Amino acid sequence: MPRTLTVQDLQSPEPSFLELWQPVENLRENLPPLRSRGNRELKMTFEQQLKSLILFHLEEYDSARHLLQVLKQDDFARKFIAPPEGISRSSYCEALNTRGLEQLLFVYEKLQAQATATLPNDHPHLGDLVAIDGTLIDAVCSMSWADYSSTTKKAKIHLGFDINRGIPGKVCLTEGKGDEGSLVPQLLAPGQTGIMDRNYQCYRHFDLWQDQGLQFVCRIKAGTIKTCLETSAVP
Repeated sequence: MPRTLTVQDLQSPEPSFLELWQPVENLRENLPPLRSRGNRELKMTFEQQLKSLILFHLEEYDSARHLLQVLKQDDFARKFIAPPEGISRSSYCEALNTRGLEQLLFVYEKLQAQATATLPNDHPHLGDLVAIDGTLIDAVCSMSWADYSSTTKKAKIHLGFDINRGIPGKVCLTEGKGDEGSLVPQLLAPGQTGIMDRNYQCYRHFDLWQDQGLQFVCRIKAGTIKTCLETSAVP
């Protein structure tokens, strides 16, 4: 049974919502179009889909049905987010099934570039530091590309985190078994220094990264045979 909406549920989230949406506003004209995966035309544009997702996470609704009730009953949501003719549950699910990964990555990359140019560099004396790591995320069974095991589907996000500004940097998405080391050149640019844990230790990759002019600091496993070339004092 869907939960009955209260007056508090329908209080307009305008200030917070518009504050989150405003940076995307200037990107609207260049957004790649969202296309249907089937024969039927989608009932939502990517802009409407993204607005609905922002509202969903901002208000922490407990289900898509709850969100659709708000899109139908709340004046602000109906006017600013929902399609003019409204949206049914089946049409909304069909629009979400076409997830718009290309469009979401476009928005992310543009906003990330804006944030990088705006936020202060907190550690200029250390250079441009990028923490690199990968993490698994659960995937639904229909995501056949997210191969992980015979019983489980997982995808892997590979992220370069901008330590100087405290924000995510470049991001890559692979199947759960995706090799982390091979993604480093896509997450690290010349002039930056990658910071990695010992899972990235691979001498073949180390040689390749150096040939590409990439700088990195990587923890190495305890059993590694080491030769000390130089010792530096650490404050």
